[in-house]
Amino acid sequence: MADGCGMAGSLLLCTAAVLLLAAGGAIPPPEEAARMARFVLHNCDWGALATLSAQEGLRGRPFANIFSLSDGPPGRLSGSGVPYLYLTDMEISVQDLEINSNASLTVSLAQTPYCKKHRYDPQNPLCAHIIFCGSIVKVNDSEAGLAKKALFSRHPEMETWPKDHNWFFAKFNITNIWVLDYFGGLKIVTPEEYYSVKP
Repeated sequence: MADGCGMAGSLLLCTAAVLLLAAGGAIPPPEEAARMARFVLHNCDWGALATLSAQEGLRGRPFANIFSLSDGPPGRLSGSGVPYLYLTDMEISVQDLEINSNASLTVSLAQTPYCKKHRYDPQNPLCAHIIFCGSIVKVNDSEAGLAKKALFSRHPEMETWPKDHNWFFAKFNITNIWVLDYFGGLKIVTPEEYYSVKP
């Protein structure tokens, strides 16, 4: 069986992977953990957000949910590193956050063509994923424009969602970062290191 981009059936997948790298740049080397964290977030359109449940029967237990996100429009230099979200109080995880705003957010290159191209299982550390811990906060008026541009440029469908759901822009306020991009264990990146580099 042929490998790489030689098979006709994998041509579209390989083309997509090339486009990903053209948009986001080459994947950073493992020794550049802060850049890796920025790279993975910027190339992901969604993540798994874990809260402490406030729901009856689940109170205090971990509860993970999928949310669309964006740190900026597509393009190598357009990522801010801030994960923005578009939320409504009707959402079950948002109800958890109203009681306790602490959360963790996981994003993984498994959602991109990169890991498929290299045939990496999502649990393989080479299919890099990042775990952020922190809290969810509503953005203020001065930041709402940035959040809107970041989210609607990647998720244009959001503009058509029901207005009576009272959507609002929020961001993940990062306090801790763990990078898993190679065998041998997690790497810790500080928010200061994270925001000082470009993806």
